[in-house]
Amino acid sequence: MGGPKMMKAMVLEQPNRPLSFREMPLPVPGPGQVLIRVQACGVCRTDLHIIDGELSGPKLPLIPGHQIVGTVAALGPGSRRFTTGDRVGVPWLGFTDRSCRFCRRGQENLCDRALFTGYTLDGGFAEYTVAFEDYAFRLPPSYTDTDAAPLLCAGLIGYRAYRLTGEHKDRLGSFQHSVFYIQEYIPKPGRDIRAMVVGEKQDDVGAGWGRGHGDGGRAEEGDRGKPSQKQVRGEACYSHGSVVCSSSRGALIPTPRL
Repeated sequence: MGGPKMMKAMVLEQPNRPLSFREMPLPVPGPGQVLIRVQACGVCRTDLHIIDGELSGPKLPLIPGHQIVGTVAALGPGSRRFTTGDRVGVPWLGFTDRSCRFCRRGQENLCDRALFTGYTLDGGFAEYTVAFEDYAFRLPPSYTDTDAAPLLCAGLIGYRAYRLTGEHKDRLGSFQHSVFYIQEYIPKPGRDIRAMVVGEKQDDVGAGWGRGHGDGGRAEEGDRGKPSQKQVRGEACYSHGSVVCSSSRGALIPTPRL
């Protein structure tokens, strides 16, 4: 493979330590993988949880980042989905076994053998990264790199929450940043949209959104790591409503209708 042999990256050596700036060899794409030149990578709260040691068992050393936008620079053996130069996005879910009971029924995010970008796979805080081609998305030219990056996490979660609850629902809740994107999907005026917030001030999350959406744009606040009952069972939930824990790998999907 021609081109550069080395790249710059920000690397997590150990949890609870600052990222280290490193120059390191370019990764080599394996079977079914593509090498991607990173153009943009968003920073997610999950990245901070990993760096702060709040998620156990990360790959170490690790290049974090799972909101990746870039262009395909090279193909691994057997890779056929993309060609060099294609613009792609890489999200959190980086690999599944496709054979377990969850994968067979379309709940692959619950796969027991799943691998996650920027957690158990190296991510996008680097000039280059590799990804399994079946877990990357071709991106339309209408989005800039920086606009497309957060759609690969909060945008996907918000859309999924909306899709699972159904268009007929008048009240919809999701985790805080996905609500920004849910509002873009909602065709029904007056729908009540709630942000589920853990460990952050309501005013910080709610400022600047929710106007024109009924009494939406309300944030339900809980202590860090301990969501309040109001988030889970109070105003955000009522008879004939739905709760979708989209970002929770441990929750069966779809979650129960109340």
